[in-house]
Amino acid sequence: MDRHLINNSHIKSFQEDGVVLVKGLFKDFVDIIRDGIDYNIKNPGPYSAENLHAGESGRVFDDYCNWSRIPQFKDVIFQSRVGEVAAALMSSKKVQLFHDHVLVKEPGTSKPTPWHQDGPYYFVEGIQNVSFWCPVDQVTDASLRCVAGSHLWAKPVLPTKWLSEEDFYAGEDKYMPVPDPDLEGMRVLEWTMEPGDAVAFNYGILHGARGNETNSRRRAFSLRLLGDDAVYVERPGPTSPPFPGHQMKVGDSLREDWFPTIFETR
Repeated sequence: MDRHLINNSHIKSFQEDGVVLVKGLFKDFVDIIRDGIDYNIKNPGPYSAENLHAGESGRVFDDYCNWSRIPQFKDVIFQSRVGEVAAALMSSKKVQLFHDHVLVKEPGTSKPTPWHQDGPYYFVEGIQNVSFWCPVDQVTDASLRCVAGSHLWAKPVLPTKWLSEEDFYAGEDKYMPVPDPDLEGMRVLEWTMEPGDAVAFNYGILHGARGNETNSRRRAFSLRLLGDDAVYVERPGPTSPPFPGHQMKVGDSLREDWFPTIFETR
C-alpha cells in the first residue's frame, strides 16, 4: 500500500476509533464525481429525496443506488483505489460494493444532518465494513462529524426518518435513543477537507453534519463497502436501501450479481 495514501497509523485509527481521514483518495476523480453528481441531480433515481420542510432555507438532496446507471460513478468504483484501501482498513481479503450515495447541501442550508449510525438502516451485519464520504468541494464548517469509538457501543442507535424524525422501527427496545454528542461531551472528530479527500468510517459510527450556511455548495459522494464477514440479516421493519426482490436468507453472503466484488487479494 502506498504510504502516501494510507499507512499502519490509518489502519490503527480506523480499527480503534472507527473513523479516519484519507487524504487525496479520490483526487484524480473529482471532476468525474462532479459530473456524476450533476447528472444525478438532473436525473434523480427512485430513491431520491428532498430533505427540507416547506419554508426551511437552502436545499438538501440525496439519492442512492445509482452506480449501475451513472457511468461516472461506476468509473470511480472500479478504477480508483478505493477497494484496495477498504481492504487494508477492514483487514479483509475481499471487498464488495453495497451501494453508492450522493448528498448535496446547497448554499444557505441551515439544517444539519441528524446524528445517526448507518448500520441499523441496512440488512447487513459484520464488523468488516466501511463507508467513504468524499466531498468534491472544499469543506470546513459543513464537514462530516463522527463520534470516535461509537462503533463499539453495546447497543446500536435507533434509526429515525430524517424528514419526519419518526422512529424507523416502531416499539423496538434493542436500540438506544439518539444521543447528543456535543451536550454529552463525546469525542467528535471532524476535518477541513479538500476535494477528493475521504472520511472512512465503520457503519456503526455515529455521525452527522452541520448545515451549510456558506456561499458554496457542499456536494459529497459516498460509497458503502463490505468485507469478508458481511451477511444478510432481517431487521424489525423495512430497510434503507430496500433492494426489493433480493431473495437472500438470513446468514447468506450478499449476492455477487447485485453487490459485486471490486477488490480481492490474490
